[in-house]
Amino acid sequence: MTDKVVDASAVVALLFDELTKDSVIVRLRGASLHAPILLVFEVANACLKKIRSSPSEREALLDAFFLFNTLSIALEPVDLREVIALAERTGLSVYDASYLALALTLGSELVTLDVKLARAAEALRA
Repeated sequence: MTDKVVDASAVVALLFDELTKDSVIVRLRGASLHAPILLVFEVANACLKKIRSSPSEREALLDAFFLFNTLSIALEPVDLREVIALAERTGLSVYDASYLALALTLGSELVTLDVKLARAAEALRA
């Protein structure tokens, strides 16, 4: 089984049935998933934003969010010294650099829908 690091953009697409969900499913199929611990907070924040923009869908959005536990993502610590240095070098936020740092540490593909993060990952692998 291949290890892959998944970021919040990809998980949000899965949980909240976004149009990009199918492309994420294809990229994650058969993989063992990993993410920095902050993933839970980023996905919860996305849920809150969706609730604020569509209060009438609150219960359905919360139900979708709580499917997070079924995704079997191993939540991993990251070296914040390394993350900050990586964020400085790439121009990414510390949050995004956390996903990239974990992918580099594990030698794994980073599955993201974030264009800037994907470009940074590709540039570092080149």
